[in-house]
Amino acid sequence: MARDHKLLLLDTASLYFRAFYGVPESITAPDGTPVNAVRGLLDFIARLVTDRSPDRLVACLDADWRPAFRVELLPTYKQHRVADPATNAEQIPPALEAQVPVILEVLDALGLAHVGVPGFEADDVIGTLATRDTGPVDIVTGDRDLFQLVDDARGVRILYTARGVGKHEIVDESVVASKYAIPGRAYADFATLRGDPSDGLPGVSGVGDKTAATLITRFGDLPGLLAALDDPAADLSPTLRRKLADARDYLAVAPAVVAVRTDVPLPDYDDALPSEPADPEALVALGERWGIDSSLNRVLHALRGRSVSA
Repeated sequence: MARDHKLLLLDTASLYFRAFYGVPESITAPDGTPVNAVRGLLDFIARLVTDRSPDRLVACLDADWRPAFRVELLPTYKQHRVADPATNAEQIPPALEAQVPVILEVLDALGLAHVGVPGFEADDVIGTLATRDTGPVDIVTGDRDLFQLVDDARGVRILYTARGVGKHEIVDESVVASKYAIPGRAYADFATLRGDPSDGLPGVSGVGDKTAATLITRFGDLPGLLAALDDPAADLSPTLRRKLADARDYLAVAPAVVAVRTDVPLPDYDDALPSEPADPEALVALGERWGIDSSLNRVLHALRGRSVSA
């Protein structure tokens, strides 16, 4: 793809979770079924298409929210969020879970690409799409894990939605360096050292943001830090040596857990943004059944407006 054909990658679960908790659950279909996540996600997409003017878009999905390859390396990975150990099901509010199939139906009727690959998280799909594309690529997410993908040379940025989709922060290498006092491409190593309780990553005991940043800046990356740990002459205090030595088993496996995969076997898909819905009749039926006509019309208006301006 030409570099002027901007690709927008959506961390879809991140966005529909935000919509579910940000839009009142009193927003319902005619039969009383909550559709706040559906409505909110569609409104997010309409705003993103209008504001960012992408040529291409892929809604990336968690076909496996807790992949076996990560759990085998680190059994604590997202363990606290498992609802049913027998099925590895995630804790999701029932009112949100019921809306996910509707979201997929709507994306299909609109003609917006969505991709999920068995055995991988949405992050891995995003990482693969972003690194294979010639750019520019904007990744829309509320998850800092994806900061590791920023790449100024290739035009890969994060639209970070922690304060809301309409107030997203554009994150590039300079922003990562400024926020965390690390090299712009070093977020994964930094996150490995610091850990992340929300993902079941323990990190190195006693090593917080500041110490993690100092170590990564001083030694360049985790391999450099581990080499220093084995070098008696390296600039490491006895306390840090002990902490790192105690965490050696964790540090041996955690990088592969934290790292976003870039080698996911992708299915065929068409990421071109349509100017008209792929299935107008289905879209009308969905709009009527779920009472989401206004949100659908906002997406269609955004798509048609982008087509006219192009």
